[in-house]
Amino acid sequence: MITERPVVVASPGELARAARSGRRDWAAVLRAYLALTKPQIVELLLVTTVPSMMLAAGGWPDLRVFAVVLIGGALAGGAASALNCYIDRDIDQLMRRTKRRPLPAHSVTPRSVLVFGLALAVISVALMAVYTNWLATALTAGAIFYYDVVYTLWLKRRTPANTFWGGVCGAAPVIIGWAAVTGGVSPLGWALFAVVFFWQMPHFYALAVKYKDDYARAGIPMLPVVRSMTRVNVEIAVFTVLTVAASLAAWPLGLGPIYGATALLTGGFFLYEAFRLVQRTRRGEAVNPMRLFHASITYLTILFIAVAVDALV
Repeated sequence: MITERPVVVASPGELARAARSGRRDWAAVLRAYLALTKPQIVELLLVTTVPSMMLAAGGWPDLRVFAVVLIGGALAGGAASALNCYIDRDIDQLMRRTKRRPLPAHSVTPRSVLVFGLALAVISVALMAVYTNWLATALTAGAIFYYDVVYTLWLKRRTPANTFWGGVCGAAPVIIGWAAVTGGVSPLGWALFAVVFFWQMPHFYALAVKYKDDYARAGIPMLPVVRSMTRVNVEIAVFTVLTVAASLAAWPLGLGPIYGATALLTGGFFLYEAFRLVQRTRRGEAVNPMRLFHASITYLTILFIAVAVDALV
């Protein structure tokens, strides 16, 4: 359940002006469909998938499999995001963070989004089925289903544990890439899965603190909405520690000194940012939760770059 940064799409005013002029602004339409796929999420998912594939292969994987997983993974991520936008269109219009998405902005129709999302899902799963193996294909289909049906339709609207259980989909690309290369998933692959899984709690809780009022307005029981900030602080601290612990546990399972040194240094940085937020909150000082949000992205990106480098040396 990796989160996205805002994407600029056509505004209702732009679309209205285009309609009055009797022309269709194809650039605006394309921007709207691109925004539906939440490309920043896809970008971050690929940051974890590519190094995982390289590590599984012990270097560069087969180029055909590599290309198929990149394309299929991007399409699968885009499909899950587009279907998420379709399902959440009622609450997106209530939230400041999401009201400029294509559906609340009336840039596209709900039916078009549903067809677009389902088409991407079918194409992505078909690509994986034809060019990889049954396990990678099943994991891809399962990740789309889990994110849109289990998380978006059920967990997100019913329990403050939605972030925890939703973390399965955000971490799935690690094992999908691993399975595509090897046909299975080794303990090292599962350790990297655990890193991304645990990482999502401090990453998303920071965003949920920032947009607490938005989620409350939409009736979404995110942890900062329904629990005290003390409870949120505890979970941020615990899951940051678990993230760093998982990253260090991966080291002796087949990674070298480059990764180990990076895990220690970036882990220290991530812990500092998380506990800085916790301490400032406890003292009643002004906090900037987005600092931890952006620091978490920096941490994960650098850590997985180290995984890729370690796979090549």
